Amino acid sequence: MREKSYLCQNFENMRKIFLALMLIWLPMLLHAQSMKGYYYNEEYQIYLYLSADSSDIKVPGQDIYGELPGYFGSKRDSRLWLITGCERKNKHQVKIEVINDYGSEDFEALLSEDRDGHITMKHLDGSTYKIVVNSKYVKVPKTIVLAKKEHP
Repeated sequence: MREKSYLCQNFENMRKIFLALMLIWLPMLLHAQSMKGYYYNEEYQIYLYLSADSSDIKVPGQDIYGELPGYFGSKRDSRLWLITGCERKNKHQVKIEVINDYGSEDFEALLSEDRDGHITMKHLDGSTYKIVVNSKYVKVPKTIVLAKKEHP
């Protein structure tokens, strides 16, 4: 039986190395596209539904807006803030444009995802993000961390 040539052996070794690298890189590539799901902040009782790479979220009771990249809400406030624009800055950051459900206020924020699946929202420009608690407006801090949770 004829021995494999040097080039064939090198090709097989390179193929094995390539496959091994793909197995290592694949989870990282999938993680880069994972800014999707339900996120929650316990202190302010704020939640975020987000689908950063596609506009496929319908806002409950707001069918007129169609499918959006997501929305913010609070367990203590029935009003919603709709994400109308979403621009990926890199694999872990997304710049969002947000408007309240009345259309009277808007702001821009940067969402940064860490390895634990937490999202840090940093207010960049525009109106202050606020919620109603006990009939009074409460300003949400300019930087807030939301943890990924199971959809309730």
